Amino acid sequence: MSEENKQPKHLGKLQALDNLSLGISIVAAVIIGFAIGYGLKQWTGYTWTLWLGIFWGIAAAGLNIYKAYKRAQKEFEGMENDPRYSYRAKHGDKANEDDD
Repeated sequence: MSEENKQPKHLGKLQALDNLSLGISIVAAVIIGFAIGYGLKQWTGYTWTLWLGIFWGIAAAGLNIYKAYKRAQKEFEGMENDPRYSYRAKHGDKANEDDD
């Protein structure tokens, strides 16, 4: 194996942890947004600031999802030119069809 084709030994585990971190970051973003909103509510006395913080948390979670989607899309773009996957992309999966 050449130096440029060498992959880390635990690449699969690292990718699984990256996917797990997406779920954790969604929950953390909403909790942090709630905490900011609650702090603003206590500081200002306005209830709507609590909802503003929750909205910020949900928006941050949505941004995390979007970034993960774009990262996955970029990762799989290279597969369309790979000969192992190009036939199935063009012609579909013929193995699962019933011959009548």
